[in-house]
Amino acid sequence: MEILLFLFDLWPFWFTLILVFLTWRWWLKFRNRRFVESVSWVLLEFRIPKDIFKSPLAMETALANALSQTGGVGTWVKKYWDGNLINWFSLEIVSSGGNVRFFIRTNKSFRLIVENQIYAQYPQAEITEVQDYVVDVMHKMTQEPWSLFGSTFALTKADPYPIKTYVDYGLDQAPGKLEEEQRVDPITPVIEMLGSMKPYEHMWYQILVRPAQKRYKKPGSWFSKGDWRDEGRDIVKKLRKDFVSNEETGKQLTQYEKDIITAIERNISKQGFDVGIRSLYLTPKENFDPTRIAAMLGAFKQYGSQHLNGFKPSKVTAFDYPWQDPTGRRARKLKQEMFDAYVRRSYFYEPYKEKPFVLNSEELATIFHFPGAVSETSQLKRIDSTKSEPPINLPL
Repeated sequence: MEILLFLFDLWPFWFTLILVFLTWRWWLKFRNRRFVESVSWVLLEFRIPKDIFKSPLAMETALANALSQTGGVGTWVKKYWDGNLINWFSLEIVSSGGNVRFFIRTNKSFRLIVENQIYAQYPQAEITEVQDYVVDVMHKMTQEPWSLFGSTFALTKADPYPIKTYVDYGLDQAPGKLEEEQRVDPITPVIEMLGSMKPYEHMWYQILVRPAQKRYKKPGSWFSKGDWRDEGRDIVKKLRKDFVSNEETGKQLTQYEKDIITAIERNISKQGFDVGIRSLYLTPKENFDPTRIAAMLGAFKQYGSQHLNGFKPSKVTAFDYPWQDPTGRRARKLKQEMFDAYVRRSYFYEPYKEKPFVLNSEELATIFHFPGAVSETSQLKRIDSTKSEPPINLPL
């Protein structure tokens, strides 16, 4: 009782601390929001000739160098007073009426870095600044009723477990024409599915990316946080403890168990990125095709494996049972928010903050790279002929 009375007597002190803390949190949130709204964006479209034979390793190299930008948040003043945030990018594969296109949305400050890195790996590429494709659809949605289905994606296991990458598909070959038995690109089913859209249908995939941050709460620690590599090391340590042989049982690690440990160790040896994936299917209401939903949600199945990792839908704009949303109001709200989040490319920060997962550079390049001649999709936007070199006036 005496302790409670003593604490009560100190209420002005506690009240002041709480007020200062809440004020600081409000200030930081306000400054972060101002920073997000102040960013000047540019949308770049990428096209390459059909007769380009490049391993996804080329895209891995380009993305690893271009997307690892953390400039502007180096000091505590910039972070806590100015409200600056870690830069982020949006990699997008889009089908509008069956025409498949590749985009990268970037802060204008990093445009030259992105272009330089892509040109370094794809000298014949054509890079063009374009108007945001969502503007045209937004205009059409004001003129007639449209239907929308959206979803975000998550990993089926912890971040350090790898998905099935282009290396597993034998595409880590040196540049040059691949042998016929090696011509299996895991991105091809996505391109083919997007290319099958009708003239009035739109399907968009958005991959939000930033350098990986520390979110992993270390066991036995209250405040210390680690990154995905720390989580991977702890997982490996636990697996070794579970799998390791001992004198009493004589159990030995199986090849299957060794492969899991090796895959995790290899995965965390590469550069990691925080990632959020969002997808939308949009069409005039009378043309909505429910079968497209299954195709959209299952487009990443080829990247999964039973003993390692894969993708699954994590948040959709519908409900399983009628009593969950009898009026349809909740679904309409989810659709409006999903579309607005897509348009804003908002994922890591307000106003639509979601929990990201981590992919390394190899995994990221697996789900976003130019398919080259491996994909025969006629609707993939390409250049008619190769160019000898990138623009001579490209700044260095």
